[in-house]
Amino acid sequence: MKQSVRRRLGDLFGTPFGVAVLACLVLAGWALWTGGLLDGPAARQVRTSSVYAAPGVDLDRAAAERIIGNRRLVVLLLEPGADLRQGCRQVERAADGNVVLVMSRDSNEYDTYGCALLPGRDDENFGRAAVAEMTVGRGIDTFADRPLEALKVVTVNYDLLVKAGTVPDGARTISPSLPRFLLAASAIVAVVAGATVLYVGGRRAGRLADARRRRRDENTDGRSALSAAAAVLAQQIIDLDQRYAATRRRGRVSGAERTFGREYQALTSDYVALLDRVSAVDGDDEDAVRVLIDRVDALSRRARTIAGPTDADRQQARSIA
Repeated sequence: MKQSVRRRLGDLFGTPFGVAVLACLVLAGWALWTGGLLDGPAARQVRTSSVYAAPGVDLDRAAAERIIGNRRLVVLLLEPGADLRQGCRQVERAADGNVVLVMSRDSNEYDTYGCALLPGRDDENFGRAAVAEMTVGRGIDTFADRPLEALKVVTVNYDLLVKAGTVPDGARTISPSLPRFLLAASAIVAVVAGATVLYVGGRRAGRLADARRRRRDENTDGRSALSAAAAVLAQQIIDLDQRYAATRRRGRVSGAERTFGREYQALTSDYVALLDRVSAVDGDDEDAVRVLIDRVDALSRRARTIAGPTDADRQQARSIA
């Protein structure tokens, strides 16, 4: 059973379609991972905000965000007794490139833990990161019962770090991850490609429908022409039949009349055989209909030849003479 499953998977992913499916799965997994699928509530919040307040913490988050503004500063206010170091670890990927201060109320002061997630913090910028972590939370214990005032002190400390060159200057930019851009681009391409396919397919279907309609009209015209020619031939045979019946009633016939009789019988035999083909022909078979029209026209000319010149033909000949 396992070998069968492995063989089927191998057959699937060994094709271009399977490779495309696998690539889409990898891209989707990458997008979910970098987009924060496994993030906790704090990490999900700070991806698009500079402030996180744990449930039960009294804080006007909108006012707090206005205080911090677009600084590269992230503040977490956790419940009393929370593991501040763990809080910093939780947002390490979501707040990368920012100075993070984790705060927790402890009686009349704050417990703080700073983590400066600056570029090169583990190498050439290790000292600067350490200074920023120790400095950013200074002086906030005075405002233990006023968290917004404490945040104002934190922003002042951050601005001093920027002026001293300890923290790089610049505004925080929040943008979707690369996989999200790729997924958005893929969605746009899929929509455009789908619309193009529908447009091209619609035009092609319209052309095919128009071609079928023209063929149907042509077949209808060919069938009508065949029916009209067969009707003319039938009337000619009826006229010849009256002449043939009159000859038979006279009993004694001349040589010309015997020749007429043989030609008339041969014509009627060919006509009967032709009727079977006319009734069995497929109206959509243009070539067969055209052949039958030519055959009917040939029999009609034979009928005119057998009948000889009409009174109208004789009168026209005398007028010409």
